[in-house]
Amino acid sequence: MSEIKPGFARDWVEFADPNDEEEIFKCDLTWLTSFWTCIYGDGCQGVFKDRPNDGCCTEGAMYSDEDDEDRVRKAAEYLTPEMWQFYEEARPKKPGGKLRITDLDEDKERKTRTVNNACIFLNRKGHEAPGFTGSFGCVLHHLAQQREIHFVDTKPDVCWQLPLRRSFETREVGEREYSITIIGEYERLAWGDGGDDFDWYCTSNTDAHVGSEPVYISNKAELQQLMGKDAYAVLAQHCDKRIAGIKDAQARSLPLFVIQHPATIAAGK
Repeated sequence: MSEIKPGFARDWVEFADPNDEEEIFKCDLTWLTSFWTCIYGDGCQGVFKDRPNDGCCTEGAMYSDEDDEDRVRKAAEYLTPEMWQFYEEARPKKPGGKLRITDLDEDKERKTRTVNNACIFLNRKGHEAPGFTGSFGCVLHHLAQQREIHFVDTKPDVCWQLPLRRSFETREVGEREYSITIIGEYERLAWGDGGDDFDWYCTSNTDAHVGSEPVYISNKAELQQLMGKDAYAVLAQHCDKRIAGIKDAQARSLPLFVIQHPATIAAGK
């Protein structure tokens, strides 16, 4: 199994936002009906081969805005030494101060702090300490599981959104301008030059296209957060029909006139 070459053709669907007729959603059906799933801890090789247990957490996470950072800090206040490997490193320098979970990158943009060459919220595999009962991986993810909430409420925006990608463009039709919200795959190319530095990447890798549900179902909560529940309901209808059509064509050995994600196809062979 291997990573599929980027730049392949995709099927897209467009529909108006049910709550705003001048807002249009453009969604990548090829990606959203693929069977990608996160395989962290179960085959993920990490984006850098010298740190295979870090997943995509090596460089920390960029905050999208102040609200994002504040939400993460509030979530981190619920963490305990038993859960979090770097609990002590995050303590404020002064009583009543803020948790030390934030750093600046080379462009002075705010991001989660890194400790020992990876995100401060990443419990390292094999870590042991007196009283520590946590497991390796993102402790903010573990916190959400413990509190029985979704990790969209605890993790930085970029972390819970990946590998979904929301981008925006405008479209002029005569004298009218429409806002287009694009929902698609955060493929390697979307990282720009930085994507070339990754030694391994999952979204178009056959190793990760082994999910039991298509992306639009397994990532329902994330999509609802990105699109709104009403728009997601419209998207789900399009995806349901597409999945039903694929199954019907396969059952009757008919030609399939839709573009399936090549990594999902290859994973099923």
